[in-house]
Amino acid sequence: MQDLIETFFESLGTLTLNKMRTGLAILGIVIGIGSVIALISLGQASQKSIENNIESLGSNLLTIQPSNQRSEGGVRGAFGGGTTLTLDDAKAIESTPKITTINKLSPELQRRSQITAGRNNTNTQVVGVYPAYADIRKVNLASGVFISQNDVDSMRKVAVLGPQVVSDLFGDNANPIGQMIRVGGQQLKVIGVTVAKGGSGFQNQDDIVYVPLLTAMKQLYGVSYLSSVAVEAKSADVMTDAQNEIGYFLLERHKISDATQADFSILSQSDILNTASQVTGTFTALLGGIAAISLLVGGIGIMNIMLVTVTERTREIGLRKALGAKRKTIITQFLIEAIILTFAGGIIGMIIGILISYILAQVMTLPFTISSSAILLAIGVSGAIGILFGWYPAQKASNLQPIEALRYE
Repeated sequence: MQDLIETFFESLGTLTLNKMRTGLAILGIVIGIGSVIALISLGQASQKSIENNIESLGSNLLTIQPSNQRSEGGVRGAFGGGTTLTLDDAKAIESTPKITTINKLSPELQRRSQITAGRNNTNTQVVGVYPAYADIRKVNLASGVFISQNDVDSMRKVAVLGPQVVSDLFGDNANPIGQMIRVGGQQLKVIGVTVAKGGSGFQNQDDIVYVPLLTAMKQLYGVSYLSSVAVEAKSADVMTDAQNEIGYFLLERHKISDATQADFSILSQSDILNTASQVTGTFTALLGGIAAISLLVGGIGIMNIMLVTVTERTREIGLRKALGAKRKTIITQFLIEAIILTFAGGIIGMIIGILISYILAQVMTLPFTISSSAILLAIGVSGAIGILFGWYPAQKASNLQPIEALRYE
């Protein structure tokens, strides 16, 4: 043990003699470890963000959408782009005694429209809803009220805005309650503002305008069909039963005998989560694989440095062997030097990787996620690289013949 400690400090002293070379050798590992941790954390943060956005849409959620029915030419229609789902379908699902596994449902019509208020305008998603939408989709209000059944039945021209829409049309921290907005040539009165959920892109839950369903169908867009029906199952345990009950009921109602020709699709929240997790998991693995290449390059860099060190210290190695140093001692010293380089690089890379992950999470508004397994893997791999790429130079040094080494110029 005493010999090992002495060898460690001797190796440390040797490495500090040429600080520039040691620093460059460590740099490769620092970049490799930092990249692995930062990129894997970025992938996991993206996955967590997507899962949070999906879960924020509601719990025990089933979504019925038209239509994947094949046309006469054999072409399957775009997902959710059909006109085969109606408000009567939604009412029948809610009232039939054949379906016993659901709590409530919300028929919906979704369109993207240009919204204006005064001189300001924005292009956003307009959703025609029933009052149950707020409960099923977990929508809370920051001010005002949500769409009521009376608003729907009377086709009132009212709207509830997401906070992003408020910011775009009225400015930050504005109170739009009672103000008028224009959608598709119709003026709507703002009666509520939702609590911010966060998110980005097309599925941003803060960038939505809610209007009464019949107002959207009859006055804004002039359609008689729905974009989707959101259904809340009684519990997570009956999700599959609810999916089957609704599916068989709609097949019977639409007079379709072959389930493969169904003019609707039913997606469960768990299906969407699993699909999203698989996609983001593959993305994370790809990022980790790309970053791992820099670890390999860093390991090769350390091997090159150690080989140069062996060449420069040939006479020293010969002298030590002539004085009785064993082959094992020479191997141990060179291995320890390589491991010191990789572990030092690993620790610095870990710190830098966590710092970069934090900065990326703040800039991209993602949850800050650090995987302990990624850190342990990266540090473990750095140690393995030190042993793997330090072994050949150590072997070469230990195999030098004392006489030849002493004669080396």
